[in-house]
Amino acid sequence: MRVFRQLEHLPTFKLPVVTIGSYDGVHAGHQQLIARINEIARELGGESIVITFHPHPRFVVNPTKAPKLLTTIDEKIELFKKYGIDNLAITPFNKDFASQSPQSYIEDFLVKKFQPRYIVIGYDHKFGKNRAGDIDFLKKYENKYGYKVLEISKHEVDDITVSSTKVRTALNKGDVKKAKQLLNHPFTLQGKVIHGQRIGSTIGFPTANIAVSSSYKLIPPEGIYAVEIIHQTSRYAGMLYIGRRPTLEGIDNQTIEVNIFDFDKNIYGDDMTIEFVERIRDDIKFNNLDELKIQLAKDKAATLNILKLH
Repeated sequence: MRVFRQLEHLPTFKLPVVTIGSYDGVHAGHQQLIARINEIARELGGESIVITFHPHPRFVVNPTKAPKLLTTIDEKIELFKKYGIDNLAITPFNKDFASQSPQSYIEDFLVKKFQPRYIVIGYDHKFGKNRAGDIDFLKKYENKYGYKVLEISKHEVDDITVSSTKVRTALNKGDVKKAKQLLNHPFTLQGKVIHGQRIGSTIGFPTANIAVSSSYKLIPPEGIYAVEIIHQTSRYAGMLYIGRRPTLEGIDNQTIEVNIFDFDKNIYGDDMTIEFVERIRDDIKFNNLDELKIQLAKDKAATLNILKLH
């Protein structure tokens, strides 16, 4: 898959089949659409192109109503690669882009940069200043610019929309198993390993503290989770803690830290991906560190049983 982060010097694409959207989560509904444009591209002997935006348009157009994101741009890239897209064009989204007329959007953006043979979009797709452009506006220019608009039905679009909402609802409840079913892949967090207070090491459960790569990323509720960890090219089992460490006095900042089983390497500054498997329990305040240590041993046993089944 080729990734284009700047659109000034794009190549000439071969019989491009284009779809456009934010694709937050790249969930099961999105995957059906991706499969469709890949299929059309194969039949034509052409190339599939996903045009997505960064940052998410709502953060520019209506930031107060912008949702927390299911996927960062880097996570999205990995998922598009996984699902077989030929080309991913990440369009910088700003107020100038949002304010262009619908005609300019078609002529100066879609046609000039991508020369689409097919444009696959939803019946309610809107674009241009004040979202004045729609699918009928796009169809008006089919003959002039030699592309064909393929419409995704209301039913299919509603499925896609509902799925994003359902994923966020599940994650906000801590139901990472349900989220995985809807996404058709695990929900992940990506970030760098940073220095913590090393309290876990004193009770036999050393943790790697994670600084999540985007402040816009959705973080599941506080508690303990069974997870799998990807570090460099290796995969490990572990349990993740999200919380404010209520057992410790005078600490109230939320941390995200992972205890990686059978692991003893210096990884400060390294990138890491956490895949959520199942929630173990809520965050709990204990009377002392000894009680916490006993509970963590139980959590580890529960995690190992879950991951064995997983």
